[in-house]
Amino acid sequence: MVKTEVRTDSLEQPITRSGISWEQFIHIQQAFADLPGIRLTYCEGVLEIMLLGKVHEFICHFLNYLLITYFVHQRIRFFPSGAYSQILEGITEYQSDLSYSFDQDKDIPDLCIEVVITNSHMDKLRKYQLRGVPEVWFWQDGQIRVYSLVAGNYEMREKSGLLPDLDLVFLCACLQQDDPLQASLQFQTRISSN
Repeated sequence: MVKTEVRTDSLEQPITRSGISWEQFIHIQQAFADLPGIRLTYCEGVLEIMLLGKVHEFICHFLNYLLITYFVHQRIRFFPSGAYSQILEGITEYQSDLSYSFDQDKDIPDLCIEVVITNSHMDKLRKYQLRGVPEVWFWQDGQIRVYSLVAGNYEMREKSGLLPDLDLVFLCACLQQDDPLQASLQFQTRISSN
């Protein structure tokens, strides 16, 4: 399996500012409204402005494709909601890279996923905790870290509680390949043999 190396040294780092009021965030958000490829996240007075580059978008789209392939093969009823704005008025607003509800469509997704290419100074789990998202994945440096919400706090897990049979190590290996077609075929072969 050929591995694609993700280099972050030449990518723009996110800009993070503290002490921003909700009203200031709304004004800043309006100023950025017509600029594509920029994501704003606000959580309890902290604002992050992030550029979405090609590597980020590739991982997001390919991961979504592989997960949907898995859901269909396993006959898991799923409702993708993508990167819509999740809002707690006055407290937090963010967009996950990917989000899914299972069994039925829900206001709060069961699973949110972030693709992390550059380092951030924002507590990325806090916004999900505020909304009560049951499971959060972070893809970073070729690995997926899984966090499950237990009694109001996140605990890191070895595998997904929502998708316990999904081999996350193999999923990540497929995401790292240079040839998406070959990776897709290998992924389909693996899930068909299980």
